[in-house]
Amino acid sequence: MGDAHRIGVIGLGVISRAYLDTLVGRSAVRVTAVADLDASRSAAVAAELPGVQALSVEELLAAPDVDTVLNLTVPAAHAEIALGAVSHGKNVYGEKPLAAELTDARGVLKAAEKAAVGVGCAPDTVLGTGVQTARAAVDAGAVGRPLFASAVMVTPGHERWHPQPDFYYTAGGGPLLDMGPYYLSSLVHLLGPVRAVIGASSRLRTERVIGSGPRAGERIPVEVDSHVSGVLEHEGGALTTITTSFDGVTTTAAPIEVHGETGTLTVPDPNTFDGEVRLLELGAAQWRTLPPSAGYVGAARGVGLLDFVAADAQRAPRASGELALHVLETMTALLRSSAEGRRIELSTSVQRPDPVPLTPPEKWR
Repeated sequence: MGDAHRIGVIGLGVISRAYLDTLVGRSAVRVTAVADLDASRSAAVAAELPGVQALSVEELLAAPDVDTVLNLTVPAAHAEIALGAVSHGKNVYGEKPLAAELTDARGVLKAAEKAAVGVGCAPDTVLGTGVQTARAAVDAGAVGRPLFASAVMVTPGHERWHPQPDFYYTAGGGPLLDMGPYYLSSLVHLLGPVRAVIGASSRLRTERVIGSGPRAGERIPVEVDSHVSGVLEHEGGALTTITTSFDGVTTTAAPIEVHGETGTLTVPDPNTFDGEVRLLELGAAQWRTLPPSAGYVGAARGVGLLDFVAADAQRAPRASGELALHVLETMTALLRSSAEGRRIELSTSVQRPDPVPLTPPEKWR
């Protein structure tokens, strides 16, 4: 394990357990330190993991035995922690979004470039067999020339299950910034980057009620729009209609559909790593399910960090900061378009990440 890439984890909330389950015990990486604003939480996690230190946030950012900081803080703290890691000469890989504000996200990438360190960012769900098999099918011409797509995410709100849901309804939250990265990252893989957007959004409820945990029954304010719809113009000419909402009960719509001249493809939930990819070809009587043909098999949270660590001069990280910046600009442009009532052209673009060949668990773990 002496040559393993050393990881320090900041932020030990709900999502951290999934990352630790993937990262601990792997040969390519070694978790060396954890930190959280709640010192008792970091102490408890470190006690479970041999060789892992419980540090303060400041100590972890400066720790000599940390190569990459895994930033699992709330969105409002993403940029601050990322900049702290970069200032100490460390790579940073964070949960989505890259930052709560586009200007902060740009600042992170600029600082990282100057410091010659890397930036990666979730989601990595798009590297599993679900989205990657769909991408392989589109690239192979299964639907002919892609013409348009739809992306739909409808839930009644995370306050129903999350014991501390406040951040979902403050800056950096809302259905688009919270769930949109899964859908938009998938759409970049499938159809390429976005050149312009038109958006509309609403906030018809000013408060939510926590449904579980010690704060059950407490009312929290809604400070961001809870329903966002829009149209994305991809650089290749295809259009995507997107809806993300914390205001509905459910939907029967496929999470993503890609429509081409000769077929329609349904893509599984991009918040999961696998799932059925189905194809209906023009003139066919029935849908058929495509077998997994690409992606990390059996992937879990953290596979994007492993991919990030494994990147080299020949291959850029697939869950890159550049992709996260483009996705964040697309989302903030949708919200700005809604506020200003006009079409917004984007200033960023990104290369489609390299596709993931079908990779069995023993290869990526």
